Amino acid sequence: MPANKAAENALGTIGTVCWTVQLIPQIWKSYREKSTEGLSQFLVFIWGASGVFMGVYAIVQNINIPLIVQPQLFGTLSFLSFAQCQYYGSKRPIWACVVTYFVCLALLGGLQAGLVYAVRPSYEHGHPAGVEFFGIGSSVVIAIGLLPQYYEIWKHKEVIGISIPFMTVDMLGGVFNDLSLAFKSDFNVIASVTYTLVVVMDGIVIVLALILNPRARRRRKRAALAAIEAIGTAPADASATAGRTDDVELAAAETTQRASYHDAHNVDEEKRPRTDDVRGEKGYTTVTTDNTFRDTPQHS
Repeated sequence: MPANKAAENALGTIGTVCWTVQLIPQIWKSYREKSTEGLSQFLVFIWGASGVFMGVYAIVQNINIPLIVQPQLFGTLSFLSFAQCQYYGSKRPIWACVVTYFVCLALLGGLQAGLVYAVRPSYEHGHPAGVEFFGIGSSVVIAIGLLPQYYEIWKHKEVIGISIPFMTVDMLGGVFNDLSLAFKSDFNVIASVTYTLVVVMDGIVIVLALILNPRARRRRKRAALAAIEAIGTAPADASATAGRTDDVELAAAETTQRASYHDAHNVDEEKRPRTDDVRGEKGYTTVTTDNTFRDTPQHS
């Protein structure tokens, strides 16, 4: 594709705008919900640190102004999101989070400036190995940064905490930055790999959100319905248990009554006179008929 400086700068500017505002939805989401659960603090910290690598590479190579500004803005917003993770997630005091944020920014700017002055002389003398190291390093760091987020997704079995608009705008930024390189006179392979890697790995998060989040909603709905059914059947079960208890008690009472009746009946039987009982000296025999007593004279 023929070089086109205007198209290169225009597409690079659009990509830079995307990568400038892409973290704003994430920062707003964390602020609104007062929570960063599901968002990996390692993701935003590592991405903030990747600004050092990509910044050194872009400045020394003098790629274009928008792509030189982009790593600075990206690192600044990433560390702001990291400070939110410390405040909402780790429950650290706000002063500690503010100090952490500005220390990270100072390290971002200081390391980048020092490394630019360290690498530029060798690059100008025809030794690009040092610059290429930072270009490749930025790709590796950005890829590593998304791995903790994949773990968060696996742990929660859905994509929560991380803003889908953030991932979408970030992915679009990589697309436009890739296109800007296509209009450059010398196509920069390492920068293209970095941007393409961002596009692919962001795309994986979006696809996982489209697959896992509906499943998680259905799973929560089933759990809620099961809980409602359990609450609804609990009183009935209690009544049934109480009824069974009453039946047992009634049966025990009836058994006791029957036992008492039989004991009394046996005692009455023992007390009844027998037909062969002989009473008195007068020679009368006691004859029992239908529980009535009658004296009959005895014939000699």
